[in-house]
Amino acid sequence: MSPTEVYQLNLGPITAHAFNKDRTQVAICPNNNEVQIYTKAGKDWNLRYTLAEHDKLVTSIDWAPESNRLVTSSQDRNTYVWNLEADVWKPTLVLLRINRAATFVRWSPLENKFAVASGARVIAVCYFDEEHNWWTSKHLKKPIRSSVLSLDWHPNNTLLAAGSADFKARVISAFIKGVDKKPPPTAWGEKFPFNTVLGEFSNGGGGWIHSVAFSPSGEALAFAGHDSEISIVYPGGAIQSIRLTSLPYLSLIWASEEKIIAAGHDCVPVLFEKINEKWKLSRTIDAGKKKVVGESTAFDRFRDWDSKGISSRGGNEDSELNTIHQNTITSIRYYAGTRENVTHFSTSGLDGKLVIWDLESLESQFRNLKV
Repeated sequence: MSPTEVYQLNLGPITAHAFNKDRTQVAICPNNNEVQIYTKAGKDWNLRYTLAEHDKLVTSIDWAPESNRLVTSSQDRNTYVWNLEADVWKPTLVLLRINRAATFVRWSPLENKFAVASGARVIAVCYFDEEHNWWTSKHLKKPIRSSVLSLDWHPNNTLLAAGSADFKARVISAFIKGVDKKPPPTAWGEKFPFNTVLGEFSNGGGGWIHSVAFSPSGEALAFAGHDSEISIVYPGGAIQSIRLTSLPYLSLIWASEEKIIAAGHDCVPVLFEKINEKWKLSRTIDAGKKKVVGESTAFDRFRDWDSKGISSRGGNEDSELNTIHQNTITSIRYYAGTRENVTHFSTSGLDGKLVIWDLESLESQFRNLKV
């Protein structure tokens, strides 16, 4: 069996994607105001539903596995919660109260609330108001000083990690009285009043933060900056930052407590590992036709084109990237395994491809090559 499954779902970019619980359906944002839902049919994916309630570009999507609800965010400053009723996806009103684009959205682990990042320098933490039959929100504001670009929930359903364009990654309490039960103490702190900042971190390089992710235990936080750095921080400990010569990463996930997968403008996912208490770039993850150099730079690529007389716009085969994705990878999601041991993950990109990666098989191939 191939270690990768490659599907060309869209001729244009895919800005985000999310699977349902049993992985029989996938929702994608095809770089417009729509959300498309595909159903697995043998080795193919067939378009089943098109959701077109938003007026502008859909920026993010998340699928709650247990409740089977979708949540979408858009540049139209709106968020919708979608419920499947009688084979029709129906949107539910969300009172965001923001005056800039909604940039990112994620369900909490218990699926009783979700968080929406925005260009309004606030994070809207949304929960259901049964009395009025709509989703309402409370705002996390201080000390955010620019657009929020990414979010991730702590396993305790209360703490929220946020990365923003003010060069900071933060851990903030999103505890809502009457919605959440009082969580036990964590490595990040013991008391969690709403909007309490439990950590504020910078890699020192000055890049805005594209992606944040808690480790499976919640006791570590990883974030990726536009300055081509990956940073890992533990509560009360020093930040370990890895400066790379590659292009910036836009999305990352933890494969285990000691492994992180990241991808972005270099068009190929890479693996970081913790070895002897120190994090390092381990290798690229790709099953393309040719060997991939993980730390090649854009400058090197253009220099090679110039030396060979190859046009980046021409039809020469050598201008094709030697990776499965032929453009920026915009999103990485868990696909199979557990949070503590991810066996498969999926990626989508500006090339319109959806790729499912068998991490265990790829790692086995890599070990055999080393032998």
